[in-house]
Amino acid sequence: MTPIYLDNAATTPIDKEVIDVMCKSMLENNGNPSSTHQFGRKAKSSVETARKNIAKHFNVTASEIIFTAGGTEADNLIMHNAVLNLDVDVIITTKIEHHAVLHTADYLSKTYKTRIVYVDVTNKGEIDLHHLETVLLKEEKSKCLVSLMYVNNEIGNILPVQEVSTLCKKYNALFHSDTVQAIGHYKLDLQKTPMDFIAASAHKFHGPKGVGFAYFKKGFGILPMLHGGDQEKGARSSTENVHSILGMEKALDIAIGNIASDTTYLTELKSYFISELESSFSDIAFNGNSAVLDKSSYTILSTRFSKANDMLLFSLDLNGIAVSGGSACQSGSSKGSHVLQGILNDIETEKTSVRFSFSKYTTKCEIDTTIDNLKELLN
Repeated sequence: MTPIYLDNAATTPIDKEVIDVMCKSMLENNGNPSSTHQFGRKAKSSVETARKNIAKHFNVTASEIIFTAGGTEADNLIMHNAVLNLDVDVIITTKIEHHAVLHTADYLSKTYKTRIVYVDVTNKGEIDLHHLETVLLKEEKSKCLVSLMYVNNEIGNILPVQEVSTLCKKYNALFHSDTVQAIGHYKLDLQKTPMDFIAASAHKFHGPKGVGFAYFKKGFGILPMLHGGDQEKGARSSTENVHSILGMEKALDIAIGNIASDTTYLTELKSYFISELESSFSDIAFNGNSAVLDKSSYTILSTRFSKANDMLLFSLDLNGIAVSGGSACQSGSSKGSHVLQGILNDIETEKTSVRFSFSKYTTKCEIDTTIDNLKELLN
């Protein structure tokens, strides 16, 4: 039985070229980037070159990129700085954001009395832009941070980032987007679509786990959350993860270089999967806009089967097929998906939802095998 991996929104396989770059760095980059001798200077040069190359992909300067241990740390660093360094007293977000944002907002609210205002979303998980503008107008005299994710990690909805960016600029609000599910899949020019902060994680675009970056728009000073050194220009104490940073640089180069072909391939694959599901299960439903190709990521399809089957994910796993019921970060939770609870009524929430997520390594044959397994388990 050949395993089938359809949980790429949780993490992606590492590209072979990325592994090669990291192995080479492990063999040749022995120095600490903070050391002044030749070994340290070589490691430092490698990190700074990677920073410049990553920055170019977003049309920003190298000084605006801060390396982190992943998207969660990047979100935390950004939101803590917004409150403690930039005097934000109102965080505007939704109840279907990643927990890296929601839990951080809750912490900041309890610790520093920051107010949280939740923007309405439709039963398809779409941001109510009219309500967002109403909130921004009402809070115009406050210092606001709008935090909305580019691609929802559970239902795949794409945020209308240009419209949100325009509204934030109109009302002088700061704009932070968790772009973890978007980076490497969608081109993002931060001069054409101005954002003040973004967060990214390498393992979502075929890079290594445990490394990512935060973008801070030029002009914002950065207070560190970690203390004990002066790395990352004082923004993050900790010896740089040199090999993983170089791996992330390579993974991003590959991903952005292949965006056109990957988009075409995966859009066709997702469309085929939707068609096969609809012909096999007449009463199937799709969560959010995940089945609307121009409104959702081509990597995510969130399905809802009418027949409850609490063992479906387990049964698929026994058959060698890896999928998710929602975010991987919640896989050990018995509370269910907060995203689905935020957009579905109680009856629909009780039904069996499965998130299938794809990568460039997913094949049509794997989709066919998955369909056959679902028929056997659900019909």
